[in-house]
Amino acid sequence: MREQLLELKEKAEADLERCVDLEALNEFRVSVLGKKGELTKLLKNMGRLSAEERPVIGQLANEIRDQLETRISRFSETLRDQGIQRQIAGETLDVTLPGTDVRTGGRHLLYQVQEEIEDVFIGMGYSVYEGFEIETDYYNFEVMNLPKDHPARDMQDSFYITPEVLLRTHTSPAQNRAMEAMCPNIPVKIIVPGRVYRRDDDATHSPMFHQVEGLLIDEHVRFSDLKGTLLEFARQMFGPEQRIRLRPSYFPFTEPSAEVDISCVMCHGRGCRTCGGTGWLEILGAGMVHPRVLEMGGYDPGKVTGFAFGLGVDRVTMLKYGLDDLRLLFENDVRFLKQF
Repeated sequence: MREQLLELKEKAEADLERCVDLEALNEFRVSVLGKKGELTKLLKNMGRLSAEERPVIGQLANEIRDQLETRISRFSETLRDQGIQRQIAGETLDVTLPGTDVRTGGRHLLYQVQEEIEDVFIGMGYSVYEGFEIETDYYNFEVMNLPKDHPARDMQDSFYITPEVLLRTHTSPAQNRAMEAMCPNIPVKIIVPGRVYRRDDDATHSPMFHQVEGLLIDEHVRFSDLKGTLLEFARQMFGPEQRIRLRPSYFPFTEPSAEVDISCVMCHGRGCRTCGGTGWLEILGAGMVHPRVLEMGGYDPGKVTGFAFGLGVDRVTMLKYGLDDLRLLFENDVRFLKQF
């Protein structure tokens, strides 16, 4: 078998030199070293050898395989270089031809709108405060006047990691963290943009969505200050003729509380299918900070007051651009996204 292996090596080296391109070289490699190649067929006869001959022949076969693989690899590089040189020699390079445009990405529509919202409030003197997407039950609920077993928790079905740790359901936990960090200084004047998570999924709700929380704490803050702030925001986002309407509502962390509507961006308040004929579209929730929330943040509700509001960036985006399905923003369809 030793002579057969050496003969196979000699023949393979001669055949290798006759390969004229990479395709022929690959066929040669398979025919000699492949699972059904000549070397594999020859080694199937190893069982006929004596126990003394078997390791010697096996070592020789491995050496021949390694040598052939090395030569094939080097010859492959040679053929590849020759192919490139032939291609260059056969082509004429026109340096006056325009280059290929490089496709560049851009900010997602949601983040464009979020940055626009941030710019509006920064112009009013607010600072941007970052919260945590993974929160404790204490900060997400309890300090926001939502103790355990409070029925209002049912409105915020949540993704729990442990019984005491969850993905935040709103950006409100950052309110108390900011108050703890800044107390006793006033004013506290912040907005908190970021992702939040709830178990909702349909044309107008997503399990992950974006909010911007606003908080102002100072002496003599009134409900009229809240209304004026939100009116200015609505006019900067949706046009100078925009109007707002506040309707009584309930939030555990504000008292009094209100749902805030803007005049319909489709019909400008005349009434249409989008607004259900009312001329109004709900856009956010707001209210005066509950005294218990102030106390848990370290502030004396007898000395300071404040207001808070929370708006959905996704909702604002849909209204601003006339979208009828929230899922368009998350499907990553470039045909849709590149319009913005």
